Amino acid sequence: MKKIIYSLFCILLGINLSACSKGNIRNPATHPVESELYTEQEINEAIAIIENEFQNQWKGCTLREIYYAGDQHSQDHQEWARRNNAEDVIVLSSSFDVDASGGDGSLNPKQYIR
Repeated sequence: MKKIIYSLFCILLGINLSACSKGNIRNPATHPVESELYTEQEINEAIAIIENEFQNQWKGCTLREIYYAGDQHSQDHQEWARRNNAEDVIVLSSSFDVDASGGDGSLNPKQYIR
């Protein structure tokens, strides 16, 4: 019985530690923003790319909100797209929390970033 409890404890500890090594993207808030530049599918695909990047690279952070910033913001950044030989640019806004570790150490611990 002790071996089973110890084994379960080790498994749960391993799961928790592996979860801590990635950014948390569980249920970030989002809201639809009308666009004449992009389809809903294009916006959702862009959000999925950022969620994947966040999950894989933003250790110790929790994504709280992500959404399309609107056509005006995307139009304001078209020059960036031209300078960087990008086909187009889509601007997303987000907010996230940083845990007590400070993420990867480059952020202030226990901070809300918008």
